[in-house]
Amino acid sequence: MARAGAADNPCLGALGAWAARHPLSAAKPAVTQPWAVAYSGGADSTALLLAARTLWPGQVRALHVHHGLQAAGDDFERHARLACDALGVQLQVIRVDARHAPGQSPEDAARQARYLALAAAARETGAAWVLLGQHAQDQAETLLLALGRGAGLPGLAGMAESFERHGARFGRPLLGVDGQALRDWLDRQGISYVVDPTNADERYTRNRIRARLLPALAATFPAYAQTLARSARHAAQAQILLDEMAAEDLLAVGNPPVIKLLQTLSRARQANVLRHWLRAGWQAMPSEAQLEQALDQIAACTTRGHRIRLKLASGHLLRDGVGLRYQPSI
Repeated sequence: MARAGAADNPCLGALGAWAARHPLSAAKPAVTQPWAVAYSGGADSTALLLAARTLWPGQVRALHVHHGLQAAGDDFERHARLACDALGVQLQVIRVDARHAPGQSPEDAARQARYLALAAAARETGAAWVLLGQHAQDQAETLLLALGRGAGLPGLAGMAESFERHGARFGRPLLGVDGQALRDWLDRQGISYVVDPTNADERYTRNRIRARLLPALAATFPAYAQTLARSARHAAQAQILLDEMAAEDLLAVGNPPVIKLLQTLSRARQANVLRHWLRAGWQAMPSEAQLEQALDQIAACTTRGHRIRLKLASGHLLRDGVGLRYQPSI
């Protein structure tokens, strides 16, 4: 890896700025390798690993997940071992069974298996953060997928720059970095990386967006990746405000919500607090049609005998005396 860690790595500034926003104050004092990089061997994770090694020499390890889904996986693992040996970075290879269940998306199955494996490795090794290599084009793809599904603000916020899952903290420091810029930098340095052949498989919606929509966007709006990433940040900020308002409203209407107190709120605030209550308590996310029906029933609930029993997400919303109750599916 010639000139690996050169100062013009486009990921360096973004990683340093992200780390300043997410200090290690919550990390255990005994942690000596607080940074783990999810390292596939691809361009994004390669540039990220090099930047992390430059900023925190001796404090970074690489985690490579072998999904067991394609023959090229063994080549990816071999590349990762050679690259980390050359860099002097400790590598942990985790093999998972990422086969999807009937009715499950192969992409979702692989993603879930990957996060479980990365979180377990972080807990075992004491890593304070697992860093992921998604960049601005990945964020644009996520936003376009959300728009295609008619998503609300949580979807339009795209991928978060930090989150917790399975007891581990994950960070995405490169969401504002141009993916082509980091690949160009690697090529100029003569730094090798692997290319996943499944990225060209247009049976997957994300790949079709990458192959067909993004070039058209780039031709029309050259800075689309940065502007869409900015829009996602605005949506994320707006969602934070809605969550804060919902938490305050839930205190006011009770938990579980009292129907008469709910009725004092505007319809929009009723919807917001109900979403918050359902998400916080059961990770339940009702459809727009289900939520609108629930709001209609709450508005009509003016007599003692009015019953409410509605399908909401995977469970049911019920009237229970003066309040509401959610009954999740068993």
